[in-house]
Amino acid sequence: MSTVQQPDPSDRPARLTVGVVGAGRVGPALAASLQLAGHRPVAVSGVSDASRRRAQELLPEVPLLPPAEVLQRADLVLLTVPDDALPGLVAGLAETGAVRPGQLLVHTSGRYGAKVLDPALRAGALPLALHPAMTFTGTPVDVQRLAGCSFGVTAPEELRLAAEALVIEMGGEPEWISEENRPLYHAALALGANHLVTLVAQSMELLRAAGVEAPDRMLGPLLGAALDNALRSGDAALTGPVARGDAGTVAAHVTELRRHAPQAVDGYLAMARATADRALAHGLLKPELAEDLLVALADGGDGTGTTGTNGTEGTR
Repeated sequence: MSTVQQPDPSDRPARLTVGVVGAGRVGPALAASLQLAGHRPVAVSGVSDASRRRAQELLPEVPLLPPAEVLQRADLVLLTVPDDALPGLVAGLAETGAVRPGQLLVHTSGRYGAKVLDPALRAGALPLALHPAMTFTGTPVDVQRLAGCSFGVTAPEELRLAAEALVIEMGGEPEWISEENRPLYHAALALGANHLVTLVAQSMELLRAAGVEAPDRMLGPLLGAALDNALRSGDAALTGPVARGDAGTVAAHVTELRRHAPQAVDGYLAMARATADRALAHGLLKPELAEDLLVALADGGDGTGTTGTNGTEGTR
C-alpha cells in the first residue's frame, strides 16, 4: 500500500471539471486520480468498445460524448491519444472553435512538449505536457501506481506551478523536461521500459523451449535483483559472459539461438555489442579478452569467431 498522502480536497477549494479525449489506458486513470483529489470528471470521449469499457469501469456515470462536447463541458481537458494523432487532434479542435480561452489543455505524450499545443494556445488555452513515466494496464490498479510515479513536465514558465500542482495532486513527482529534450527523454524511457518487455518475453520463450516449466518464477528473482543492482550501481552491475569476456560462451549462445530462435539473434548481438562497449569503457572487460569477444560478435556466431588467438575454444 502506498504511503503517499493524497491531498485533502478541502485544502483546495478551486476544483476543476475534467474531460478526457481518448479513453485509452492512460486518460481514464488520470481522470480517476484527479477525482480522488476532488476534481470532477464530467465527460469522456472514446471510439473503440475497449475504450468505452475502460471509461465506464474507471469513471462510472461519466457520459461518453464527442470530443467537441468534452471540451465544452470541462475546465481541464486531458488529451490522451496516440502520439501520431495528437497534432491533428489539436489543430482540428482549434480550427472548429472547440477550445475555450482559459481552458487547461493537457496532453500526456512523452514525445511532445508544449509546442504541439500551439494551435490551442492561439485560441486562448493554457497548454501543459504531463507525461506519466509509467506503464498502464487500463484497469483500476493504474490509479494506485500513479502514487510516487514521475511525470515529465513541460509547460510555459508561467504555468509551471500549475502543472506541478496537478501532478502532485495525482500523487506523482514532477520532473521538468525542456521542450527540446522531450524526444530524447521519451527515447530513454522507451529503451528502458518497452524494450525490457520484449527482452523478458523472449527470455521466457527460450526458457520454455529449454524445458523450464515456470519461466516467470525463475526470472522473477533474477530480473528483480538485476534491475535493483542496475538502478543502484549503473554499469558496475554488469555481469555475465560478455562482461567477463567469455567469447566461446557468447558464440555458443548465438549458435543455439540460430537453431531455436533465429528471430532473437539480431537483438542478442546488438545488446551484447552494447554491453561489451560499456564493460570495456568502465574497466570491467579486460582489453586482452575483448578482441576475441568482439570477433565472435562481429562473426555473428557462425563458427568462425569461436576460437581465441591461441587457437583454443572456450578456455576462458
